[in-house]
Amino acid sequence: MAKDLLQKKKTKDIKIYCDITKCVGCKSCELACAVEHSQTKNIFTALREKTLPKKRVRAENVSSKIISLHCQHCEDAPCIKACMSGALSKDEKTGATLHDKDKCVGCWMCVMVCPFGAIVRDVENHIAVKCDLCPDREDFACVAACPTGALFVGTKEEFEKKIKQKKKG
Repeated sequence: MAKDLLQKKKTKDIKIYCDITKCVGCKSCELACAVEHSQTKNIFTALREKTLPKKRVRAENVSSKIISLHCQHCEDAPCIKACMSGALSKDEKTGATLHDKDKCVGCWMCVMVCPFGAIVRDVENHIAVKCDLCPDREDFACVAACPTGALFVGTKEEFEKKIKQKKKG
């Protein structure tokens, strides 16, 4: 499974999707994301770090449904166009929208223009924070932590096919 995900991570148009019929709002995805982006990568010690780790995914209640919000790595990403410092860019190989925290000036323009609300402010460090597709892992921390299997990695077509199959039976 991990090798399949690693191969998918190197492919364009791969995103993390949420099956809202399976998400129970447990926020395991949020916790796993924060721990993955901590200095120690350990749940117990991460909570004692000087700067608390920031999650890059959110489980939100939208129209009475719980969904996991991730950066959708838009093909024509409005956040990249709005970024005045050049901190956001597109990885031509994978299609991922990349964020360089060292270039980020904390103007929050990307936060304001993101149509999914997937970019958030890190007020403490005065930078924007978004999903980076766990570059140090073979898999995705949020997907691996989801106890109900609500999170799915694949193309839009694969996700739609999965949902259609689910509806059929």
